[in-house]
Amino acid sequence: MLKSDLRKIYKAQRLALSMQERNKYDDLLLIQFQQMHLQIPDYVMTYASFEKYSEFDPGLIQDYCCFRNPAVSFIYPVVEDNILQAVKTDADTAFTENEMGIDEPVDGIMIEPTAIDMIFVPLLICDLSGYRVGYGKGFYDRFLKLCRKDVVTIGFSYFEPIQKISDVYEGDVPLNYLVTPTQFYPF
Repeated sequence: MLKSDLRKIYKAQRLALSMQERNKYDDLLLIQFQQMHLQIPDYVMTYASFEKYSEFDPGLIQDYCCFRNPAVSFIYPVVEDNILQAVKTDADTAFTENEMGIDEPVDGIMIEPTAIDMIFVPLLICDLSGYRVGYGKGFYDRFLKLCRKDVVTIGFSYFEPIQKISDVYEGDVPLNYLVTPTQFYPF
């Protein structure tokens, strides 16, 4: 199936989930993430959820990362001139809503993509090869090409992966892992 069709289908399916279902799935995603037994590194890039589309909020995962590694620093994306940049934050960092409706840090320290050890990558759906459907702007694929080859990329989805995205192209960067409420998938 084409990304454009998958984008419509999975936006609608996420929006159809009740808050109770989402809370349950959030807890199950945390349990699956914990079962991966990953070492939590010092630099983890995360994101503020796109609430307009009922996107998974990685806050519970971040809390767990802090428990496992109190020295962890969280890095958030900021889009400037159609380019995704990484900004290191702390407990005092202020956030503001950007023109797309996503919270971004107002201040913080710019971080080179090569300094990041793990990235939580937003998505709508993923296939069994680790390719994902995002929101169609290509920000993350372009950013991931600037990161180290050993950066760990993880997507979180309320839905199981589909067999295959039919219009994957050479610019798409597959994930290392997908976490769903029922299991995690290494790629």
